[in-house]
Amino acid sequence: MNKHILISWIGANDLKAVENVQSEVSSESLGPLASTLSERVFDSVELIYNYPKKRVAPYIKWLKARCKAPITATHVTLTSPTNFGEIYEQVNSRLDELTAHKTELSVLLSPGTPAMQAVWILLGKTRYPCAFIQSSKEQGVQDVDIPFQLAAEYIPAAKQLNAKRINKLADTSAPLNAAFDNIVTKNPKMLKLKQQAQILAEREVPVLIYGESGTGKELFSRAIHNASKRAKKPFIPINCGAIPADLVDSVLFGHKKGAFTGATADKPGVFEQANGGTLFLDEFGELEPQVQVRLLRVLQDGTFTPIGGTNEQKVNVRLVTATHRNLMEKVAEGSFREDLFYRIAVGVLHLPPIREREGDLTLLAKQLLANLAEEDESLKDKKISPDALNIILAHAWRGNVRELQSTLLRAALWCQGDEITAADLRQALFQMPENGSGREGVLSHDVSQGIDLDELIGDLTRHYVPMAFDAAKGVKKEAARLLGLENHQTLDNRMTKYGITKP
Repeated sequence: MNKHILISWIGANDLKAVENVQSEVSSESLGPLASTLSERVFDSVELIYNYPKKRVAPYIKWLKARCKAPITATHVTLTSPTNFGEIYEQVNSRLDELTAHKTELSVLLSPGTPAMQAVWILLGKTRYPCAFIQSSKEQGVQDVDIPFQLAAEYIPAAKQLNAKRINKLADTSAPLNAAFDNIVTKNPKMLKLKQQAQILAEREVPVLIYGESGTGKELFSRAIHNASKRAKKPFIPINCGAIPADLVDSVLFGHKKGAFTGATADKPGVFEQANGGTLFLDEFGELEPQVQVRLLRVLQDGTFTPIGGTNEQKVNVRLVTATHRNLMEKVAEGSFREDLFYRIAVGVLHLPPIREREGDLTLLAKQLLANLAEEDESLKDKKISPDALNIILAHAWRGNVRELQSTLLRAALWCQGDEITAADLRQALFQMPENGSGREGVLSHDVSQGIDLDELIGDLTRHYVPMAFDAAKGVKKEAARLLGLENHQTLDNRMTKYGITKP
């Protein structure tokens, strides 16, 4: 009988569960891992993590006390939890070892970053057959059916690309020479934002950029830097949410040799690296209050002291910050300093998600595909069919431009001809349960930031019209009836208004 093994990353929500218990804070959830092991039985558990060992050790001890199956936890080093190449190497190595023996594998998708989840799916559907599981507070522990086979879909164009090439194509980082011309849009709201950002670029004021993941916060920040008087000086981007809590001070302000275990040499922080230029702090709302105090001092008088140092250093840095969180709410809650908020929020830009950028989805999709073709000639003849565009218009794109680009890349690699069809798009989309989906998502927009009611109606229309045509087998009159419309002329009017072509 094959040995049944569960393999998973250890995620932030897993660690928070035991940390809350230890700090006597009530935990609403055991975390995905503990929840899964409380409901499912496995012969052994293989865990991978890239957090500091000191932080993970209490969690492993706690988990072993709750689980009868033997648990093995392996520490791996990643320069970033979103580096596809490094994640692929680590996961591929572990799966290769486990499948050398007769085993039945189950992969828990929930812990980890989207990049980690994508690598699980790609390897699990191509090289190492396995079952997929997900766990959440809302849905509990569930088996995941991913209804397509990747290996059968690859064409020679995909096979010609090595892992590094695919990683480069999948990279959604803003170009180093990003300018406002790189921000592709014809949406009036976005055009106004570009004008406002150009004005801010000419000033020396700090800028705060709001927006969901993948809306172009780094693209705007680089464009602001490149259009400013500091363009020839360094632009240093850093994701605050990806820095381990015990290393934040070191990353921001640097350290001196011997300041702590492992500090074998002096290391400059990002403030020193960005001296004379621009420092971009993404996910700024994730910084702990004690770090906020030190940041406030740097912004007030331009000085800081590295960890282990005795002499103050002076820097001249323009700060651009970005967050997806509502910092005003965090100020009201007391988790974000009010004086720091008003210091960084001088110039403020609210970037809308692409689902609210009327008229931009088709434009963006075609531009992103053209960009992929410029990077690799094997993709140069790929086009998007009208029925595939309808699916793009109907999809929510919670991951915004990042999700759209990765989906188009998969579809371009897997489609059998030069035209990406609706079937190619459907197979390329990862249909995972999402927070805020469905009725709750429609009703959860922040009106204080402004909403486009007509566009929300358009999103619903673009979602349900193609489904109605499918159910009606292409008969427009029947599709109109299924949608509760009086006649097919009303349906025609809706389709024209929201740019929907008949599937």
